[in-house]
Formats: sequence, C-alpha cells, structure tokens
Amino acid sequence: MAETMSTARAMWTMFEPVHDVAYFAPEALAALTEAGLRGYWRGYFAGRAAPLGGAGAAVVTASFYNFAPAFVARAIPGVWDLITPPEAIAVREAGAAASLRRLLAGREAEAAKAACLLWRAAQDLDFAGRVLSAANSELPVSADPLTRLWQATTLLREHRGDGHFAALAAADIDGCEAVVLRCAKDISRDLMQPVRGWTDEQWGAATARLTERGWIGEDAALTAAGRAAHNAVEAATDQAAARPWNRMGAAGLAEVADVLLPLAQACAAALPEVIPVGRLQPTRP
Repeated sequence: MAETMSTARAMWTMFEPVHDVAYFAPEALAALTEAGLRGYWRGYFAGRAAPLGGAGAAVVTASFYNFAPAFVARAIPGVWDLITPPEAIAVREAGAAASLRRLLAGREAEAAKAACLLWRAAQDLDFAGRVLSAANSELPVSADPLTRLWQATTLLREHRGDGHFAALAAADIDGCEAVVLRCAKDISRDLMQPVRGWTDEQWGAATARLTERGWIGEDAALTAAGRAAHNAVEAATDQAAARPWNRMGAAGLAEVADVLLPLAQACAAALPEVIPVGRLQPTRP
C-alpha cells in the first residue's frame, strides 16, 4: 500500500473506535449481561447478528466471515431462546449509548453534529451484495444524539466490513486464512485464534495453504508476495468504501474530521491497545 493513507481508511480510523465501544466498554457489556446474555460471546453474536432477524449459524458465519463455524454455533441459534432480535438490538444500542455518554461527557453538541454529518455520508452508501450493512440500514434511527452517532458509525463499519469480506473472497482467502495472514503481518496469534475459534488443526491447515501459495515463510512471517496480497485486499477494501467520502469533497471531509476526530480519540483511548482490527489510531484524511 502507498505510505499515504487513503481517505476511506482514514475515515475508518475515526468511526471504528466509536463503534467499538459496544464490544469493550463496561456499560455496553453490562447491558447485555443484565439482559440475560451471560458470557461475552452470547452478547457479541446476539447484538451484532440481530439486524439479520434471528438468522441461523450458517448465515451468521457467512456474514461475519472470519469466525470458525463451530465457534459461531456455540451461540447461534441458541441465543434466540434467551432474547429476541429486536430486544438484542435495543439492548446493544442502549449499552453503546451509555458508554458514549460517559466517554463523550461535555461533548454532546459535537456528538450530535458528528451524527448528522455521518448520516449524511451514509445516504451515499450502496448496499448491493452487502447483507449485514443492508440489515443495519433498515433499523429505525434513534432521536437520541449519542445513539444516533453510534448507529451511524455501526452502519459505516459494517458496510466497510462487507466490502472487506468480498475482497477476501475475490482473492480466494477463506475465513481462517484471513486471520492467519493478518497474524503473520502484525497481530499475535495468541490474541486472534481464541477470539475467532479456529482449532490448531484448522490453523495449521490454513498456514500450510498460505505457505504453498508463497505468502507465508517458514518463519511464519509474511513474504513479499504475502504482503502484496494482503495490501491488495486492503486497497480493494478502501476502494469499495470510498464512495461517500469521494462525494463529500475536501470541505465536507474537513468538517467531518474536525468534529469526529476528538470524539474518536476519546473512544480509542478507552479501548485495549490492540484489538482484533489492530491498533486504532484515529487519523485525519
């Protein structure tokens, strides 16, 4: 990839931390637990999959792409016996809003402005072939500014994710291979393998396939060809996510960045240093 970060990727670094409070902030986690979803993964899968309307394990696995099917099946469809999809959506949104209420205290006006600007950008999204983000696009938009901000960042995040998964599929990189490839680049296997549920046997088989393609060396690190393949997927992801930002123009991008960057920085500071998407460092385009 070019050393200069693309506009689409820079925007992702700013909306991703706001979305991610739903996975890490204590208020968000407590809301799911209090709703009867004990155990982190019940809450994760119920909340994120709920816009799909109570989908089964095969559909959720396909939509989330890089989770092991057996790992997904530990939660789906069983969670729908504990909570309905509309209830899960409401609980998740309430928990995220409570988290933002603490993290962005004193910045409510900026949060409301950021929400309006991001929803304006979201009007230019194309959902063709993007099932998870399309499902999120049909949810009612809240009147509460903090909830509305989180909803906008979630829609943009899942839209980008759908495009990323399409880029992986086009490159003939399956779910386990995607995780192994990323770990070969810059994330610990000890972090990623347990939270995506792949067995040692599956991990080893994926590593062997990537090694055969010349993408991973004997030292388990990316080769030059592997880095090029990884970078090509990331570039395709950026290109597929670029439409709303390209249409916004330089002045519009500057307006969004001015208001969103400090909010993103406040949220990123409350997240673990490294999470499954990597290190989040909010950056202006």
